[in-house]
Amino acid sequence: MSDPKNTIAFQGVLGAFSHMACKAAKPEMTVLPCPSFEEMLDAVKQGDAALAMVPVENSVAGRVADIHHLLPESGLHIIGEHFQRIELALLAPKGTRIESLKRVRSHSMALAQCRKLIRELKLQAVASTDTAGAAAELADLGDPECGALASPLAAEIYDLDILRRNVEDAEHNTTRFLIMARDGIVPLADSGTMVTTIVFAVRSVPAALYKALGGFATNGINLTKLESYMVGGSFEAAQFYVDAEGHPEDHLMQLALDELKFFCPQGAVKILGTYPAHPYRVIAKQNGA
Repeated sequence: MSDPKNTIAFQGVLGAFSHMACKAAKPEMTVLPCPSFEEMLDAVKQGDAALAMVPVENSVAGRVADIHHLLPESGLHIIGEHFQRIELALLAPKGTRIESLKRVRSHSMALAQCRKLIRELKLQAVASTDTAGAAAELADLGDPECGALASPLAAEIYDLDILRRNVEDAEHNTTRFLIMARDGIVPLADSGTMVTTIVFAVRSVPAALYKALGGFATNGINLTKLESYMVGGSFEAAQFYVDAEGHPEDHLMQLALDELKFFCPQGAVKILGTYPAHPYRVIAKQNGA
């Protein structure tokens, strides 16, 4: 039995990119594969795992669907972030020739990240629940007309041939993950570049969002991410997700948060976590990305 205190949960099966992110960010921890995002978050809430590795966005395919709805409701806290370079490979059963392929399986985001290859080989794209799951299905089927887009780690785990490496459309293909825990760990305010993740809702009146975000502008707080999504099945109500550079204890951040709360309904502003900026983010900013 693995120690829950030394276990990190991820959505997918062994060989998934979330699995690779766990190995890269927390190599000392045991991994716990989970069938869904909800079960991954529940594993942490119920004490079966200490941490969850949560994918939120990809530099090619955009944000991970539905995850922003789950984060505020989970009751968990963001304690870190991780950027994982996505290196997709075209996998096939042992002995398969690339000319024989007619179909390719993978997660919808991975298929979207490899459009050039799919067009070049004139393959039919078949969506699966995740990349490594597609590799596992392919290993069971043994179909010489079907390939899978997954990690080289999945090829190793499921004993598949790698027909091509690095088949993703863009070299910058990177997925950002959030590391979540039951209890928040707030770093000291003076311990380097910090990111604070906030969700909020504004009143449904003209210029409400403009006014709510005005405090960040006037106090020089850089917002690196701003997204909206529907809540409660209503086209009138929207919730916003923000990543802001800074620490809630910083004076200017406090002023910005006070102004945000002033223009939002009571209790509509929630900080999901404050955590150190990942080195990838710092380097990208220095390079002007």
